[in-house]
Amino acid sequence: MNPKNHSSIARTLYVALGLLCVALGAVGVALPILPTTPFLLVAAFCFARSSERLNTWFRGTKLYRSHLETLNRGEGMTMPAKLRIVGTVTLVMGLAEFFMARAWLMKGSRSALIGCAVMAAVWITHMIVFFLVIKTCPQNRAAAILTDEEEKAL
Repeated sequence: MNPKNHSSIARTLYVALGLLCVALGAVGVALPILPTTPFLLVAAFCFARSSERLNTWFRGTKLYRSHLETLNRGEGMTMPAKLRIVGTVTLVMGLAEFFMARAWLMKGSRSALIGCAVMAAVWITHMIVFFLVIKTCPQNRAAAILTDEEEKAL
């Protein structure tokens, strides 16, 4: 999509959201409770719609290459990347599930029970997508792709 097709206000909002998502994704690398890949995917989407220069810069960063390059090329995600994302999601959703189940058991909150069911359905869908829909890229293939990209950059 050509960034020039968007109004200046829309491009500015895309840039701001993209930069925020890059920052959150970078923080997510250090904090296991914050997922990295979803933020980087949103940043890539925003930059592709806002600025060719920012899009080119973002695609050249190590953060993008190490988390999204293989997925962008249609090769899938490496198993460690999948496990990192699934582990974080499971931890965060498990914590929310615990508190909702506690509210249901202690206070009889029917909405907490519904929340538990929705959360379980979302988690199951997440597992299906990550392990049955998104391809798994072998580590050695991912390393070769990253090496190729680094050589092209020189």
